[in-house]
Amino acid sequence: MGFFDKLKKISIFSSFGSELNDEFYDELEESLILADAGTDAALKLVERLRARVREEGIKTMEEARACMCHLIAQTMEAGDAALNLSTRPAAVLFIGVNGVGKTTTIGKIGHQLKQQRKKVLLCAADTFRAAAAEQLTVWADRSGLEIVKQHEGADPAAVVFDAATAAKARNTDVILIDTAGRLHNKQNLMNELNKISRVVDRELPGCARETLLVLDATTGQNGLIQARQFKEAAGITGIVLTKLDGTAKGGVAIAITQELGVPVKYAGVGEGLDDLRPFDALEFAQALL
Repeated sequence: MGFFDKLKKISIFSSFGSELNDEFYDELEESLILADAGTDAALKLVERLRARVREEGIKTMEEARACMCHLIAQTMEAGDAALNLSTRPAAVLFIGVNGVGKTTTIGKIGHQLKQQRKKVLLCAADTFRAAAAEQLTVWADRSGLEIVKQHEGADPAAVVFDAATAAKARNTDVILIDTAGRLHNKQNLMNELNKISRVVDRELPGCARETLLVLDATTGQNGLIQARQFKEAAGITGIVLTKLDGTAKGGVAIAITQELGVPVKYAGVGEGLDDLRPFDALEFAQALL
């Protein structure tokens, strides 16, 4: 079974007739919009498909589907989808609102990096949510990862300082940093993340760094609004899209890459350790269609 086979199916292509006519293009555009690809992205994709059908003399629905898969994959090319872990240590900061699966995502990525024989350190810098550090500790214990944490309410930047110090002493490959999931006050969020960034810059000068925004795919267009706000407040290098198995609105991944020019780096389709994987745009498009 393909990784994205758990996507809840919307009836793109399967419900269409066999004619590549105006009605087909209208229905396709509507289906993409219903899948949360966004009006602008849907319109552009359908226009590009029309042009390719004319240019290449495409006649069958299957050829049109294959062509649309490649067009979606091209649309979603927005930079390197792989994590930049080129320095030792490298730092990966995870941001996003509460409830999107941020801590779980960190645990799964930590587990996968350990399987690649990387020495991983988890940093529990979400000191505001009750039991956030405990939840991350469960993941650390499950995967045999090291963790740095402090008491609830501690200064997040101080936890990051401790983690950076530990990483240098222990010859760590990657630090995965959890942060508090708040967006109600952008200024506070920006100040906190800037403080964390300054600690990373000072303690690990020149280190490879990623800032990944974790989004819940089931929130649809609301996820796009969150992505805009976080990009503005913190700058992001990539997206992790979770809970794709719980929605027929997975097209929001297209809207996000199209509008923000930020690649989706990971996608999640379930609770299992292997249900979060590096994102493959072509495989995603084939499942969506």
